[in-house]
Amino acid sequence: MNLQLAGRGDAIANTSVPRFPRAHAYVDIAVVIVVLVGTNLIAHFTTAWASIATVPISALVLLALTKRRGLGWAELGLSPRHLRSGSKYALAAVALVLTVVAVGALLPLTRPFFMADRYATISGAIIASMIVIPLQTVIPEELAFRGVLHGTLNRVSGVRGVAAAGSLMFGLWHIASSMGLTSGNEGLSGFLGTGVAGQIAGIAVAVLATAAAGLVFTWLRHRSGSLLAPIALHWSLNGAGALAAALVWHATIR
Repeated sequence: MNLQLAGRGDAIANTSVPRFPRAHAYVDIAVVIVVLVGTNLIAHFTTAWASIATVPISALVLLALTKRRGLGWAELGLSPRHLRSGSKYALAAVALVLTVVAVGALLPLTRPFFMADRYATISGAIIASMIVIPLQTVIPEELAFRGVLHGTLNRVSGVRGVAAAGSLMFGLWHIASSMGLTSGNEGLSGFLGTGVAGQIAGIAVAVLATAAAGLVFTWLRHRSGSLLAPIALHWSLNGAGALAAALVWHATIR
């Protein structure tokens, strides 16, 4: 995907980034990365309550820290001036994903990949899609990665550097959450195998897939100037996937 921006997108992406000492900027990047690593470890390897609250709290802490360090709302993708452009890209992204998910759930070849037992009930999938996924995953992750990390990286690197570094971090962020990926998904376990080899393959696929998704999220963030667009795409991938999984599971077991 070409991350070079043109025309109006260029103007949005380069919204008046204030001068900032590069040494301070690198310190900010290091602090953000350390906080993200610590957050990931706490969320996945401690208590159930920590897994619920750690990521949202950390995202808010990172936002407060970087605001105190001088990042503006536009640098964080939260400027009201870009809501209109963000909304346009958000609607287009959601429409595209819903179409792809619907087709994937209907086709016999791809339907098994939606057979995830974590969404075995429609009511549970609705709660996950409309409440848990947006508040616990999508909004905090986008605020942390396409907001705070993106804004700090943008002070020391160009578009390609920000996209590469941010997407790599986003892919690595999903190592812990993908450790049981194949064991709970019929299609993935049949495709990648089971046991330790299947688990490793599942982690590798998850890291590559989420890093690629991070590139698209970053492109939307640059193109629209707003976090609204990547939030909408991120939600539609996770939320619509959860709903589709529940519908496929329900239709299969009947």
